Amino acid sequence: MDTNSYSCGGDIVRYRRDIPPAHYSFKIEAFSLLSDTKAEKIESGIFEAGGYKWRMVLYPNGNAKSNGKDFVSLYLAIEETKSLPQRWEVNAEIKLFVFDQKENNYLTVQDSHNGGINRFHELKTEWGISKLIPLETFTDACNNGYLCNDSCVFGAEVFVIKPCGKYECLSMVKNPPNSTSTWKLEKFSTLNETSYFSKPFTVGGRKWKIKVYPQGDGKAKGDWLSAYLFLSDTDTLPPKGKVRAEYTLRIIDQRRDQHVEKSGKQWFSKEDNSWGYRNTIRLGDLHEKSKGFVMNDTLIVEAQITLVSVTKFSP
Repeated sequence: MDTNSYSCGGDIVRYRRDIPPAHYSFKIEAFSLLSDTKAEKIESGIFEAGGYKWRMVLYPNGNAKSNGKDFVSLYLAIEETKSLPQRWEVNAEIKLFVFDQKENNYLTVQDSHNGGINRFHELKTEWGISKLIPLETFTDACNNGYLCNDSCVFGAEVFVIKPCGKYECLSMVKNPPNSTSTWKLEKFSTLNETSYFSKPFTVGGRKWKIKVYPQGDGKAKGDWLSAYLFLSDTDTLPPKGKVRAEYTLRIIDQRRDQHVEKSGKQWFSKEDNSWGYRNTIRLGDLHEKSKGFVMNDTLIVEAQITLVSVTKFSP
């Protein structure tokens, strides 16, 4: 009888793998003699995993009380519970194994109910599979390799789920407070550095700056003024952390209110902390006296952040 040809409920998952159990293996020799004793159950030694003590409990002739007749039943029991605090509870993902000595791999069985997580507590100290494998299949040494030379190996893995209490909350804030920063570049005609930064301003709990290249950046040099929004506190970002921002960079027309605007949507990070436009405004238009972008030798640049991501972490 093939181990995959019987039904034990939709929550039992069976598959094969080559890797041995991570935590404990229980080998039994002279299995037939043990089975002949009509022992209801056999317990392994105690082992430790996830900070707790455990023991494997084998029913060689099946756990009849749990509808395991004519099957091998296998369970995992938590031990030394008297040392645990009152109203203790342990959540763990467990996997049970039977070694196939002919195929040199492991039949792996897991109860996938509740996402494969089993809750151990004072009233429930054992979890397992009542129909691990049919006795007929298990003892058929001619066609299967579970019981060879009257010996067999069972195994268990137990991964304890320990909530760390930490969390992260990412939210998108639309039209955050103090979303617009205005920067006046006075004595604009005397500026001879390649680029300039505004004073920092805070939006969404992050510090930002405006960065301007008066004579253009890169390929735009000599033809355009370039303007960027700059995230200045990237040192406080977690590894691979990012901040989403929707923004508008604005060159103010002080005479006619016909401002030049460029808008963008980007994720800012340590690697990409500056986003904007090389071709923000042509230098010819910028210095055209009739247009009013530079008045009294002052250029006014605005940055408005209309949406920003805010991430909060637990203490």
